[in-house]
Amino acid sequence: MGSIVSMALLFVFGVLLPNADLGSCGCFKRIFAFGDSIIDTGNFRSGSMWKPPYGGTYFHHPMGRCSDGRLIVDFYALGLPLLPPSGPEEKTGQFPTGANFAVSGSVALCPDYYSKRYNFNMGHVCLEWQLGSFKAVLARIAPGKAATKSLLRESLIVFGEIGGNDYNFWFYDRDRSRDTPYEFMPDVISRIGSGVQEVINLGAKTILVPGNFPIGCVPVYLSGHKTNMSADYDQFGCLKWYNEFSQKHNQLLKKEVGRLKSRNPGVKIIYADYYGAAMEFVRNPKRNGINDPLVACCGGNGPYGTGHDCDLNAKVCRDPSRFANWDQVHMTEKAYSVIAHGVLNGPYADIPLLHAC
Repeated sequence: MGSIVSMALLFVFGVLLPNADLGSCGCFKRIFAFGDSIIDTGNFRSGSMWKPPYGGTYFHHPMGRCSDGRLIVDFYALGLPLLPPSGPEEKTGQFPTGANFAVSGSVALCPDYYSKRYNFNMGHVCLEWQLGSFKAVLARIAPGKAATKSLLRESLIVFGEIGGNDYNFWFYDRDRSRDTPYEFMPDVISRIGSGVQEVINLGAKTILVPGNFPIGCVPVYLSGHKTNMSADYDQFGCLKWYNEFSQKHNQLLKKEVGRLKSRNPGVKIIYADYYGAAMEFVRNPKRNGINDPLVACCGGNGPYGTGHDCDLNAKVCRDPSRFANWDQVHMTEKAYSVIAHGVLNGPYADIPLLHAC
């Protein structure tokens, strides 16, 4: 989910996981990633993520990541250096250990899709642009089909999360019908599936495809879509309708992943259950050392820690490791580390990533 939505995780099996500990497998020589602000490591150059208090926990200064520290993809590094953004060196970099093509605010379907069908301006980078950039880099660093296939055979492809913003940007305006995204959901899923097939056709052999988060548990949703009806909330205080929407997306995505597996029997296509990981965390906050999983660390005095942008004038918690949500939309490093552990080791991936070697 990108410029917006997130929340997170499963229960903690340990403290923050250093990359060296996660990299005992060592079977991937490179990582290439696509997505939105959930995994963008610095391609979006002008956002608030380049200013304090972002980045303070791990890097001790802003690094273009929408968190207080590392992101999920940083914990997937498997012993490699943290994944560099592709943008700054797209024309010249050799990217010996991979590159990240994710851009904050990205959508799965391109803007003209929404302008033609819904007269809606979705003026953001789309998946097609990221894949085009990826192909241009491959043509430069591994020219020719044989070289490309050889390089990708040794690489891990992290395909998302992508698609969350296609819904988020629509849901932000409460005057729009919240049922309309159900109409374009199949096209979002189809675009993700066709993108996965594109990288398979190029030679990729291991692809991680994450699902969407429980958006009904995200502070910006809880605040922006707050109601006085107790029936609108589940037992954990999350908005039922929006979580059911996320579950529908994930059901269709898992079906698409199954179709891709049948079509490509020699390829490992791994579905990562970010929704399940997040809800485990919501169900068991104390077990994970979290005070309240529905409250943001950086924000204001409004409900759920909302009411102010996350900036130098925001209200910032003393210990982000006690929070799952960072800036009302994105998660803390603590939350991302716990999700990554569940994907790397199970149970929140149909093939635990460390077993995919």
